[in-house]
Amino acid sequence: QLQLVESGGGLVQPGGSLRLSCEASGPDFANFAIGWFRQAPGKEREGVSCITASGSRTKYADSVKDRFTVSRDNAQNTVYLQLNSLEPEDTAIYYCAARGLGFERICTLQRDLFASWGQGTQVTVSS
Repeated sequence: QLQLVESGGGLVQPGGSLRLSCEASGPDFANFAIGWFRQAPGKEREGVSCITASGSRTKYADSVKDRFTVSRDNAQNTVYLQLNSLEPEDTAIYYCAARGLGFERICTLQRDLFASWGQGTQVTVSS
């Protein structure tokens, strides 16, 4: 099972950018599909983006499409989420999560299908 640690969050003005990182420790990172999720105060955790184990397929929530970009570097055991054109509505704790082995080619934003979670990183968009 992977251990995941997110970083890169912070306070940014509307229209600004951040790059989040999700660093994994544990065996076979290159065999795990990874998802990004976020949870705003008083709201349910929602799927933002996902990437398959090879990086060949990605998926985005409609609310972030064309603004966020997910990528991964399997040699560095890291997945990235580039956040551009940030809006106050993007304020949330951002989490990365790994699916179980055997699902490396499937990209999904369903949070209950992910087995391992990081502790989250806070993103605040405010002027």
